[in-house]
Amino acid sequence: MYQVVRKLFFTDCRCADNASKVYEELFAKLDANKDGKVDVSELKAGLDAMGIKAEKGAAQKIISAGDRNKDEGLDFREFSKYLKDHEKQLRLTFKSLDKNKDGRIDITEIRQSLADLGLEISKEHAEKILQSIDVDGTMTVDWNEWREHFLFNPATSLQEIVRYWKHTTVLDIGDSLTIPDEFTEEEKTTGLWWKQLTAGAVAGAVSRTGTAPLDRMKVFMQVHASKTNKISLVSGFKQMLKEGGVTSLWRGNGINVMKIAPETAIKFMAYEQYKKLLSSEPGKVRTHERFMAGSLAGATAQTTIYPMEVMKTRMTLRKTGQYSGMFDCAKKVLKNEGVKAFYKGYIPNILGIIPYAGIDLAVYESLKNFWLSHYAKDTANPGVLVLLGCGTISSTCGQLASYPLALIRTRMQAQASVEGSEQLPMNLMVKKIMEKEGFFGLYRGILPNFMKVIPAVSISYVVYEYMRSGLGIQK
Repeated sequence: MYQVVRKLFFTDCRCADNASKVYEELFAKLDANKDGKVDVSELKAGLDAMGIKAEKGAAQKIISAGDRNKDEGLDFREFSKYLKDHEKQLRLTFKSLDKNKDGRIDITEIRQSLADLGLEISKEHAEKILQSIDVDGTMTVDWNEWREHFLFNPATSLQEIVRYWKHTTVLDIGDSLTIPDEFTEEEKTTGLWWKQLTAGAVAGAVSRTGTAPLDRMKVFMQVHASKTNKISLVSGFKQMLKEGGVTSLWRGNGINVMKIAPETAIKFMAYEQYKKLLSSEPGKVRTHERFMAGSLAGATAQTTIYPMEVMKTRMTLRKTGQYSGMFDCAKKVLKNEGVKAFYKGYIPNILGIIPYAGIDLAVYESLKNFWLSHYAKDTANPGVLVLLGCGTISSTCGQLASYPLALIRTRMQAQASVEGSEQLPMNLMVKKIMEKEGFFGLYRGILPNFMKVIPAVSISYVVYEYMRSGLGIQK
């Protein structure tokens, strides 16, 4: 009987009236104990009987998504509403994948759709994805096959790859030079994009606050440490605590958190526009075009909020009583040094975007493709640890490449506030550091910078997951 219902549901469900009738028949079969609602165990047993291979936890996800009155089960109204809403989302995704609008998805369209999200896969891998959905063996997927495969699977195969492997900026390690998030057409249409950005911004704020003492130590060592003035982590923290107490360890954190929102918004909007301008084919963005668009978007955002970057450095390095707050700091900098002071270090900052974003993206792509080639067997979901590991390693490599430019930027931003410091342009400052301190002088403060990576990633991930749950973003 289950197979009859399945055939009716996936092939004969055409008009609204017929759909409701089939929903009723399906609900009656799934409601094994006839209590008027379908719970997790009944749904799981029903899916198994229908021969539908669902991912682990799929039944629970379906119940949680459709359960409006929180009674741990779906009544018929909730059940039919879930199916109708989910089918609408599936239709939207199917249409966005069907590039040539012939009503079928083929290997080329799967590879192109993933490439649009910066995910390059081999022809063989695309064939595997297609075969897992293709029922009639034509090596193409029509609407009924797509619907049958995904209706009772909240996310598998192609959707998993897009969702799990798009390079996200959720892992906030304190730097703002990463390429912006990619969002699918479905996420843009349903409004999920702004929830994802909000969750990411809150996660970044909590993460930066949690690792602020290490960030202040990094800036302190970048500006003050040298061969003659050796500063270790212990002696540095002792100096800070002696000069300003425990709260001084969070100096500059307020403005560091404040700049997240405007920078994220500007970067996202600029990224979408640059992608349209740079794409060689409408609606398709290749990896190198994505890198260029991301770098330009980062440069646009940094140009706009750069005065806040200068303020952050000045507030981080300030002595007790030097400024009463960020507005007092801005007023004194403007009065004593003029408007141009708010753009000191701008050139090395902009130059730093290219090595950071480029290496970050390249390393992430390499790690991702290695995992997909060697370990992706039954699912494209790599798990939390693999994703965190890939994101952390790629960001760390990006930091290593761009760190000398970040040090030069910080020193130029801080020049006027450091007693006896020369006002040097970028090229002369690099020359001076190389002459007096050698190559490793360009990496002062790298230890506390690396020390904050793992706690920053962990905090941002945990907070992001809580925010996703609070904002109603399904996993």
